Amino acid sequence: MNLGFFTMPLHPPGSDMSKTLVEDIDQIVKLDWLGYSEAWIGEHFTFEWENIPSPDLFIAQASALTTRIKLGTGVTCLPNHNPAMLAHRIAQLDHQTGGRLLWGIGSSSTPGDYELFGFDAEEGDRRSFTLESVEAILKIWEDPAPGKYSNGVWKYVIPKPVEKIGLRLHVQPFQDPHPPIAVGGVSPKSETLKFAGQKGWIPISINLVPTASLIGHWEAYAEGASRRANWSQIAQNGG
Repeated sequence: MNLGFFTMPLHPPGSDMSKTLVEDIDQIVKLDWLGYSEAWIGEHFTFEWENIPSPDLFIAQASALTTRIKLGTGVTCLPNHNPAMLAHRIAQLDHQTGGRLLWGIGSSSTPGDYELFGFDAEEGDRRSFTLESVEAILKIWEDPAPGKYSNGVWKYVIPKPVEKIGLRLHVQPFQDPHPPIAVGGVSPKSETLKFAGQKGWIPISINLVPTASLIGHWEAYAEGASRRANWSQIAQNGG
C-alpha cells in the first residue's frame, strides 16, 4: 500500500504566514523521508484557515528539497485562472519537479475565490467552465493554433509564429503528453468525476466528504469509465 498526504493547509486565522509556509514545507520534506509516495497541496485565496493561494509556487520549493515524493495541486481551481497563463505555469512546474508533478484540477467550492476573479456562480456553470478550461489547456499543449480564444470570463490570443525571431508558443510539459491529471469531486454524483472516468484521469475526493458520498463518487467515476470503454469498443469495431 502506498501512502499519500493532503494539506489544505489548515492554520488558525491570524497565523504568521511566513512561519506556516516553513512548517508546511518541512512537513513535505519529512513525508519524503518517511517514504510517502505523494502529497497534494490545496489552493485558496479568501479562506484565512487555508493560506496557500499558489500551490505551484509551494510545490516548486518543495520539489527542490525532496527527492522521491510526487507533488500534486489539490486542486488547481480552474475558475481562478486564465488557461493560457496556467498552461505555461504547469508546464514549467512539470520541468522543475523533474516529472514528479501531479496536476489536480477542480471547479472550486469557495465562493470568495471565484468571485475574486470575476466568475459569477449564479449565471455561470462552474463545472462546464472547468471542463472547457482544461480542454483549452490541453489544446495549448498539443496544438497551439494561432487565433483569439474566449469564453466570456477569460480571453487570450495565440500569436502567429515568427520563425526568424523565435516567436511562438513553445512551452510543453516535461511528462508526455502532460502530467497525470486528477479531478476533484464534491457532490454525491459528481459530474466532474464522471468526466474523469471518461478521460481515464485520477479521481480525488476531499477529506470532508461523507462516506456515503464517497460511494457515489466511485459510482460516478465508474459510469464515466464505462462510457469510455463503450466508445473504445465502438471505435475498434469501426462504428
